[in-house]
Amino acid sequence: MTATEAVAKVKGAAPARLRWPHYLLIAAGLLVLLSLVRVLDDADDVTSSGTVSAALRLAVPIFLAGLGGLWSERSGVINIGLEGMMILGTWTGAWAGYQWGPWVGVLFGVLGGMLGGLLHAIATVTFGVDHIVSGVAINILGLGLTQFLAGLIFNTGHAKSLGGGPRQSPPIDPIGTLTLPVLSGGDIGGWHSPDWLGSLERHHWFLVSDVAGILRGLTSGMSLLTLVAILLVPASFLVLWKTAFGLRIRSCGEDPYAAESLGVHVYRMKYAAVMISGGCSGLAGAFLVTVAAPLYQDGQTGGRGFIGLAAMIFGNWRPGGLAAGSLLFGYTDAMNVRGGGQSVHALLLFVAVLLVAVAAWQAVRANRIRPQVTTDLARREARNATIGAALALAAAAGLLVWFLLSDRVPGELVSFTPHLTTLLVLALASQRLRMPAADGLRYRRGEAR
Repeated sequence: MTATEAVAKVKGAAPARLRWPHYLLIAAGLLVLLSLVRVLDDADDVTSSGTVSAALRLAVPIFLAGLGGLWSERSGVINIGLEGMMILGTWTGAWAGYQWGPWVGVLFGVLGGMLGGLLHAIATVTFGVDHIVSGVAINILGLGLTQFLAGLIFNTGHAKSLGGGPRQSPPIDPIGTLTLPVLSGGDIGGWHSPDWLGSLERHHWFLVSDVAGILRGLTSGMSLLTLVAILLVPASFLVLWKTAFGLRIRSCGEDPYAAESLGVHVYRMKYAAVMISGGCSGLAGAFLVTVAAPLYQDGQTGGRGFIGLAAMIFGNWRPGGLAAGSLLFGYTDAMNVRGGGQSVHALLLFVAVLLVAVAAWQAVRANRIRPQVTTDLARREARNATIGAALALAAAAGLLVWFLLSDRVPGELVSFTPHLTTLLVLALASQRLRMPAADGLRYRRGEAR
């Protein structure tokens, strides 16, 4: 039980839970604020279709890696080997993709990731190896093995004649894209549809052009594999929270001995979840070699497996929150890729306003808790809320001064934006998180105490 839940219990009220209408209202408010700062700072790239398309493309591998972590940790197995499983997915996907086509490459990428998941499950579930140690070993193994295989296979024979080398594979045919021609322009049976959304976006009107830019980025040139990744959000939620299979997996992550007493085969469920985790990570790797870049390259994952873990934690081990966190990281990375010094400058004001809102919310929490409850837990909660409000106000003031005294953000800081976002998100989200109760604990059948 968290401190907020305990305080609410003492007060006789259940803690408020946000529903879908609340999330939609929050999203609408954020969009209005983003449009306002775009107009004030003349930073049209903030919500342009190019930025949205790039953000979605960069968010997908992060999301898929984080989804792998979610499946594994919901079963009680910590998986920091996501990066290594992604690397295995990039190599196996490229190896099969240049020979038999991109979709076969995607299938082999999933299988390569599942192989890494199987190794992690054998080490942690069967032999009881520390989960962190096993994950680190998977990362080292994935990197070393793919480098060895790339030099052995891509640098010889037919692969070399097609453009392969010791650090890269031959090119792979791209996966097809999807465009809604009625909205974003295109041909329908010989008739060319006008680009309605593009026309609205180019006017740079308040809010209207922002909505048009976002919709155009989502409906123009979307890879079919991106669409598959988007569909995995509701699919994962339905399987984990609405099926008996998902209930068994989550019960293993909360209390495996209680699950065992109810007849759940805990070992089998953990194996299944960790191998699904590896498959998701391998799919992320296959995305990198078939959509992000049409070939395998050494160092291609770039730490996305670890950022996926951060997105999973930000999302509180839930698919919807994970998707939101992945889009946040993808958006900041898109700012870096597109050289958005002016756009990041506008985001300084955006973040400053958000921090003021956070400070106000923390102050309200402190005032609600302090006069009604006198327990040590409530006093500590009120003190933390007060400190959080003060820190948020101080950070907001600093960002506002920076915004007013500068015209754009230097390129060096723009490139650091994704990493800074990762640190800030984890710091701000840490107070509301609840990981599975048995996550990372060693399980042995029949040893319940």
